[in-house]
Amino acid sequence: MRNFIFLITVLSIASCTQPCVQEKCLPLSYFQPQDTGILNGGIRMIPITTPKGNFKVWTKRIGNHPKIKLLLLHGGPGTGHEYFECMESFLPQEGIEFIYYDQLGTCNSDKPTDTSLWDLSRSVDELEQVRQALHLDSSNLYLLGHSWGGILAMEYALKYQQHLKGLIISDMMSDARAYGKYADEVLSKKLPATVLDTIRAIEHRKDFSNPQYMELLMPHFYEKFICRIPLEQWPEPVNRAFAKLNQQQYVIMQGPSEFGISGKLENWDRSNDLKQIKVRTLIIGATYDTMDPAHMEWMSKQISGALFHLCPNGSHMCMWDDQQSYFKGLIDFLKS
Repeated sequence: MRNFIFLITVLSIASCTQPCVQEKCLPLSYFQPQDTGILNGGIRMIPITTPKGNFKVWTKRIGNHPKIKLLLLHGGPGTGHEYFECMESFLPQEGIEFIYYDQLGTCNSDKPTDTSLWDLSRSVDELEQVRQALHLDSSNLYLLGHSWGGILAMEYALKYQQHLKGLIISDMMSDARAYGKYADEVLSKKLPATVLDTIRAIEHRKDFSNPQYMELLMPHFYEKFICRIPLEQWPEPVNRAFAKLNQQQYVIMQGPSEFGISGKLENWDRSNDLKQIKVRTLIIGATYDTMDPAHMEWMSKQISGALFHLCPNGSHMCMWDDQQSYFKGLIDFLKS
């Protein structure tokens, strides 16, 4: 009897050494904080230096994995990390560490109003400062950039790829002009003619504050090509991210909406430079994306050894509207 009780005790202790998440047991090290002093849930306010002064940007680490640290670059520019919160439903059970990061001007980070700060090269410099502060390097750093974050990720890889273990370009083309052309020549034809005529008339007048502009774009464009979920059912983190959009930053860099591109990025093109990227790369696209999936597949053929993953039922935010496909592709890449 005493031997039986001893065996049960040993098994009980052993079962506590590896917490189980959705039937997958994780090592205790996944839950160990990396911070010292007062523990605050993995949040760090990172000081950054810019030509216009010093500011702080917000980051939050979830999990702990010595070889897989996924730094998330949100889109916009100007939305913040919040629409990435779906990651919490998929990555912890795989033991994958990931890091939220609000770029300068967004969400929980400082919000300067000097418009000269909204610049691609300065954003790359900011990202490098964040990497250094978080002590990420080529032994563990996977960089995932979605939409505008994909532009930032490509630019970072072309300048600092020696610090990367892997690169994920999610729902972004390598040529902004091709993106604009795809919107004009392909996606626009999927809108009702009367709706498109009204949208074009508003754009021609540059009357972007007209409420009719977004009232037409939301059901006819955003619900079809941004997130293919009925608007009234859009996930709360997505709505929260859009509600907190830094409009100044977004308009200067992107333009007034996702229907094409007309801001400072409209002539950005790195298609001829993709071959310079030598790190392991995954490119994720979706059938109903605002970005041309054929172009994104072509991108994967320009980078040696790159993989292309298509979410067949997804749109621009396929981490929400085609979750099983999106996360299978991402997790398989990270763990291979």
